[in-house]
Amino acid sequence: MKQNVLIIFSIMILSYISVAQDFRTPRPSPDATVSQFVGVTKITIDYSSPAVKDRKIWGELVPFGEVWRTGANEATTITFTDAVSINGNELVAGTYAIHCIPNANEWEIIFSKDVPVDGSSTFDPKKEVLRLKVKPEEHHFMERMTFLITDVTDNTGNIALIWEKLKVSFKIEINTLSLTLQKARDAFKWNQLMSAANYSLEQNTNLEEGFKWIQASTLINENYWNTRILAQYYAKMNKKAEAISTMEKAIALGDKMPSAPFDFDRMKQMLIDWKK
Repeated sequence: MKQNVLIIFSIMILSYISVAQDFRTPRPSPDATVSQFVGVTKITIDYSSPAVKDRKIWGELVPFGEVWRTGANEATTITFTDAVSINGNELVAGTYAIHCIPNANEWEIIFSKDVPVDGSSTFDPKKEVLRLKVKPEEHHFMERMTFLITDVTDNTGNIALIWEKLKVSFKIEINTLSLTLQKARDAFKWNQLMSAANYSLEQNTNLEEGFKWIQASTLINENYWNTRILAQYYAKMNKKAEAISTMEKAIALGDKMPSAPFDFDRMKQMLIDWKK
C-alpha cells in the first residue's frame, strides 16, 4: 500500500514539474521569430523585441561604437538552410549570431558562429565569419524592434532591422536554379541506386528494375563503379557488344582514378573473357 502511494506521489510530482517547465511570465522584450522562403531556402530570424518606451535609443540606450547584441535578452540569431550571398559575400548554411556596431552614419553587422550568445559581453571575435558595413536609413516610428524580410523573389530578399525611426538592411542572394537542380540530384543519389542495382544483380532477381536503377545511376554521375555494373547487366541480358563497350568505358574511367579500384584486375579479366 505504501509503495503504491509512493508511486502515485512520484507521478504527481513529475506532472507538476512538467507543467512548471511550460510556465512563463511576459518578458519586457518578448521573443519574436520571422521566417521566409527565398526560392527553396528557408531563412529564420529569432530575436527579442525591446520597446522604445520614450527613451532615446541610438547613441544612448544603444551606444555608438560598441558591440550590441541586436536586441535584448539573448543575441539575435539567423538561420539559412542553404548557402547564401549577403551583400555579395558568401556564407555557408547554418545558424549565426548577429551583432552590430551602430554609428550615426554607418553600421557594422557581424555574423558569428558563437551560438548561443547571451549578450555582447561574451562576443568572441575569433568566431566572427562575416562583417558588413551598411548605411542606416530614416524610417517611420516603430515602437518595438522588428526584423522584416521583404522584396522577396525566387533568388533575392532584403532583411531589415527597424527600431524607433531607423532602418538598416542587407540583401540576400541565392542561386535558386542551381540549388534546386542540385537538390534534385541529391534526392536520387547515384551510389544508392548503384547499391540497389548491384544487390539485384548479385541475387539474380528483380533484374528488370535493377537495370533501370543502374541506368539512372550512370545518368546522374557516370563513373567506374556504376559503369562496371551496367556492363554486367548487359552481359546478363546476353547483349555482348554492349557489355564489352561498356566495360571498356569502365576500365578507361578506372585508369583515371588516383589509385586502382580494388576489383580492377577482376573487371579486366571479365572483359578478356567476354571477348573470347
